[in-house]
Amino acid sequence: MCGRFAMDKETDDMIQEFVAEGGDFRDWRPSWNIAPTDPIPVFLQSKKRDEPAVRRVEVARWSLTPSWSKELKTRVPTFNARAETAAEKPMFKASVASRRAIVPAIGYYEWQTNTDTGKKTPFFIHARDGELLGLAGLYAWWADPALGRDDPARWHLTATILTSDAVQTLEDIHDRNPVPLPRELWDHWVDPTVVGDQALLDEAVRAAIPVANDLVFDRVGPVVGDGPELIRPLEHEAD
Repeated sequence: MCGRFAMDKETDDMIQEFVAEGGDFRDWRPSWNIAPTDPIPVFLQSKKRDEPAVRRVEVARWSLTPSWSKELKTRVPTFNARAETAAEKPMFKASVASRRAIVPAIGYYEWQTNTDTGKKTPFFIHARDGELLGLAGLYAWWADPALGRDDPARWHLTATILTSDAVQTLEDIHDRNPVPLPRELWDHWVDPTVVGDQALLDEAVRAAIPVANDLVFDRVGPVVGDGPELIRPLEHEAD
């Protein structure tokens, strides 16, 4: 699973990273302790009829709410979606088909549980060279039925991060990991003209295996508060 992650890039950096044309990201602030329902940046590509596709960086609520939901808050957690079943789940099926996103992250947290004591040790998992990760995600727009159609506050962009069985190098920490896509797959993943199905999800998971296997993990202190100190390896505290 992926229940906490970090993203310290500014919006201008992300626009350059994804060669995006912009988007509405006024509510985004870099954070080293992003939790479910927090605002997160997402990279997506949308297309209207015969108009050219537009690549954007937007801010979404981290927990996907499908358009048919009566409330923004869902009854079950939706900040993660299992890649093995997302294509058939009513909650995610429409998003798999044509509303796929990249969730940028500098890394994510996972807690390793000691089976003898029950103690949980936090680790920060990130790219070996500090490169930005592009996590496979899904998005959906939800309209608040209590607000008028012309009210700009009516629409909420929401998103989830796909997870898969943990790769060998990470399975001792947790049995699931997010799906970090290789850069050469980013454009294909967000292309709204590509009809998504289980085969596409399986392709993404397979392509992510080498990336996930090359991630490194550092033991860190309690993930409390916010700031770059949260991702500092404990063995470097004396530096």
